[in-house]
Amino acid sequence: MNILAFDLGASSGRAVVGRFDGDTIEMKEIHRFSNDPVQVGNRLYWDILRLFHEVKQGILKSCHQGDKSLKSIAIDSWAVDFGLIGKHGELLGNPYHYRDHQTNGMMEEVFSLIPREEIFSRTGIQFMPINTIYHLFSMKKAGSPILEHAETLLMIPDLLRYFLTGEKSGEFTNATTTQLFNPLTKKWDHDLLNQLGLPSHIFADVFHPGTVAGSLTSAVCKELDIPSLPVIAVGEHDTASAVAAVPTDQQDFAYLSCGTWSLLGTEVPQPILNEQALEWNFTNEGGINHTFRLLKNIMGLWLIQECKRTWERERNSLSYEQMIRLADKAKAFQSFIDPDDPMFLHPEHMPRQIRKYCHDTNQYVPQTEGEILRCIMESLALKYRLVLERTEKLADKKFSGLHMVGGGIYNVMLCQFTANAIARPVWAGPAEATAVGNLLVQYITLGKIKNIQEARQVVRNSFPVQTYDPQDIHMWDDAYGRFCKITGC
Repeated sequence: MNILAFDLGASSGRAVVGRFDGDTIEMKEIHRFSNDPVQVGNRLYWDILRLFHEVKQGILKSCHQGDKSLKSIAIDSWAVDFGLIGKHGELLGNPYHYRDHQTNGMMEEVFSLIPREEIFSRTGIQFMPINTIYHLFSMKKAGSPILEHAETLLMIPDLLRYFLTGEKSGEFTNATTTQLFNPLTKKWDHDLLNQLGLPSHIFADVFHPGTVAGSLTSAVCKELDIPSLPVIAVGEHDTASAVAAVPTDQQDFAYLSCGTWSLLGTEVPQPILNEQALEWNFTNEGGINHTFRLLKNIMGLWLIQECKRTWERERNSLSYEQMIRLADKAKAFQSFIDPDDPMFLHPEHMPRQIRKYCHDTNQYVPQTEGEILRCIMESLALKYRLVLERTEKLADKKFSGLHMVGGGIYNVMLCQFTANAIARPVWAGPAEATAVGNLLVQYITLGKIKNIQEARQVVRNSFPVQTYDPQDIHMWDDAYGRFCKITGC
């Protein structure tokens, strides 16, 4: 049985055909495309119509390559961003990018109306300026005509699914990331919306992952010359899909989904909303099978990607392989950064920001590309240790190691550094966890895989896992003490 998964990331997207033989999954990437934000004046947007065009191209390529027997389609993407639909069913403007500056200062203004303790108790979501709540509040404060005329809010995968099916609905895992959804009632928090003066009528009914959310419209079928087929709401937040593909046979496990963002945590049956979770700024995002993902968002490979982009702009183009070699040659443990410091969220020049952080904290200031990259990767690994240990305390669990999935596992230095920092094994794989999890939930929905436990067995059958055992534990323990002192953790 062949199915089609669209996996959209913050910089690129792809279409993947999955084939399941009852024991293993094979994946074939048939279409890859860039996802470039567009700057217009002072505003940063997603080019959502280009993304929809690429989705249709992926469907066409699938059919041209002999996959006309497709049984379903599903889409996952990043979280927090959204489009607004008007009363005639049309999109009201391009969606804003989560790194758009409109949310500057909005968290503090929201807290002046509703204490952060109350917001956390009602949503369980980590406080980040990119959250949907602050974008909407900014639009409301500015008197946005788009918001005033909106009839429906749809998160990015919901929006693309609407373009395909004509059906407007939300999906649980992405809805929870907005900081406007109550994880206890499993509904939009209308009291919270009313306190902020936000229109509560625009929020669509929410499905759980594994729901057939509609079928391709006749217009799409006619344009592409294909028969209609179901479109399934999977774990549409890409991290939810990635966690579904963690190849564990344990009920209790820790994961690190490593890409532009790093997301480290565990699955829990109910959200953890206590004072300690609030103090440590953890989040409780919806997961597969009615679970919650207790986790922490960490800045991740964005730090390296932005350094690479800056150096390329300065005509010093380096491949990722060259960057790893330079970092390997640099001296260990010279300086550290807190990857989540706000100064790294909207950098004009990431290497300069890293040097500034080190200067301001009275550390050695890295000079070369290799020293900067080593500083980033050691700091990420040490931050992973901090978050892993706090996850264990919040969940009252002890983990024997860490499952690392996502494209970050291709960075073997970071994988090894992580094992060293946490003094436990790291099990790396699969790299394509997000697309795999998308496919798995489609197969569960179609009745071809029994449940999530069986799905994870399929992952173990299908993809290799690389084990990284810890090294130089005492040196990394000393470095961790310095890291905590410098970053104030």
